[in-house]
Amino acid sequence: MSKAVRLKKGLDIKLLGEADQVKVEAKQPTMVALKPSDFHGLIPKVILKEGEKVKRGEVVFYDKYNKDVKFVSPVTGTISEILRGEKRRILEIRISVAATDEAVQVNPVDPSSISREEVKSTMLANGLWPFVKQRPLDKIADPSVTPKSIFISAFDSAPLAPDYDFILHGQDQFFQHGLNALAKLTDGKVNITLNGKGASDECFQNAKNVEINKISGKHPAGNVGTQIHHFDPIDKGEFVFTLNPQDVVTIGKFFAEGQFDASRIVALTGSEVEASARKYYKTIIGARLDTIIDGSLTNDNVRVVSGNALTGKAVEKDGFLGFYDAHITVIPEGNEHKFFLTEGWLAPGFDKYSSHRLFPTWLTPNKKRRLDTNLNGEQRGFVVTGEMEKVLPFDILPMQLIKAIMVNDIDAMEQLGIYEIAPEDFALCEYVCTSKIAIQEKIREGLDVIEEECM
Repeated sequence: MSKAVRLKKGLDIKLLGEADQVKVEAKQPTMVALKPSDFHGLIPKVILKEGEKVKRGEVVFYDKYNKDVKFVSPVTGTISEILRGEKRRILEIRISVAATDEAVQVNPVDPSSISREEVKSTMLANGLWPFVKQRPLDKIADPSVTPKSIFISAFDSAPLAPDYDFILHGQDQFFQHGLNALAKLTDGKVNITLNGKGASDECFQNAKNVEINKISGKHPAGNVGTQIHHFDPIDKGEFVFTLNPQDVVTIGKFFAEGQFDASRIVALTGSEVEASARKYYKTIIGARLDTIIDGSLTNDNVRVVSGNALTGKAVEKDGFLGFYDAHITVIPEGNEHKFFLTEGWLAPGFDKYSSHRLFPTWLTPNKKRRLDTNLNGEQRGFVVTGEMEKVLPFDILPMQLIKAIMVNDIDAMEQLGIYEIAPEDFALCEYVCTSKIAIQEKIREGLDVIEEECM
């Protein structure tokens, strides 16, 4: 039975630079990259060498500790460089794109007509499994476990987030194929959560073999963790799989056509992007970003983020799109000195934004603003302010949980709900916290301890 939830907690950060609902083709990238850092905890075992040819959908590397989880090339081309960091850690596997496209082809199949093991083995062998993540731990799902349910959020509530209704319009058939495959992986339900504030696209509304729920409220209403917490909470020993809607389409296309399709529609947003360039671009997973943002920026002193401004990763202008990202955000770099009387800490703040009502701008909460990356202060004592509780719509105590992680108290972590959360769920807590502590990093550290000691 479907449910509806209205959140009372949260925070919407209104940023300038929303993308117009116009789809365009991005320039064909000359190079793409697979970044092992996109997959937390992964140690890649590369099976191809520099200079070797690769087809679209051909395996490039696998997980050293789980050989069944394979990662495939999004394009046809040549392994041009395996970029390594300290201790020879692999940072990027760069692939030069060939002029002609050649894909690994398998026989299409209706996932509804085959067994769970056949669906799972098909996804594992053809690079589809990395699209499936799990809670707890917020990492690539363990293929040996059976989740009690699967969650797909049909909307994103983060700042300047892409509109999945617009992105998936017309993809009903492939989306349903993907849902049919996912339904085989669980004994429970596949849950699609719609935005309770308005109507959703037919792609979501008409989905079959699923449970459709609605949630409304401020960010993080669109986070899948928030939805799991309110519709099907996780206890110790339980697992829930999660996916992005575009990734469900990718899985559905593979079963329907027998080829790995790495195409992705990405929203280019942010106040530092020319208004005429803020659109939705059809590109490829791992594409170099200059094929999208080149010539579109208003100035050079910017931060390019693969993802949203709260949880995305900062990349160079010629960096590469993250594996899970459908969003590029460009905001001002906050590295310029501000005169303390006019723009600094003694200024009246008529052009500043604060979630704490420190400035008069709290009277215009719906006004969109140009915000930079400046922390406006250094790291300081971690004190109780009550601000985190206002933006976290979970029935947990965020301050106490973070402190338990900082002192490595595993029992307290478990009792305070660490199995339910992911770093992105605490992004707003990090934003409003006066301590300037990197709270999302602390949450990840806590999850790593839980994985090592309790899983």
